[in-house]
Amino acid sequence: MRIIIFFSCLVAAVFAADKYNSKYDNFDVDTLISNDRLLKAYINCFLEKGRCTPEGADFRKTLPEAVETTCSKCTEKQKVNIRKVIKAIQQKHPKQWDELVKKNDPSGKHRASFDKFIQGS
Repeated sequence: MRIIIFFSCLVAAVFAADKYNSKYDNFDVDTLISNDRLLKAYINCFLEKGRCTPEGADFRKTLPEAVETTCSKCTEKQKVNIRKVIKAIQQKHPKQWDELVKKNDPSGKHRASFDKFIQGS
């Protein structure tokens, strides 16, 4: 019986490792995108042009991999939140969006698949 419990825990741990930490699943994205000053601060953090909150620093670390893998390790809630934030940046700060794209995908290799992900396709 102990072996079955141990094996079950091991399998659960392996599958959990395939996703990003869910501690930010309830991050208040709506406040972020409705407060332009706050949104600009996060953009500057992502571009390494300004200070970062602890959350912003964590997001900045995972951003290149999320772009490269089209957010394959994101939870469903994280995917929804990322789409909201990116759409807000694209609409309100297109110049900075272009900078973010160049920084996180300099060759443009992942642009088409990531754009498709952002549109929800």
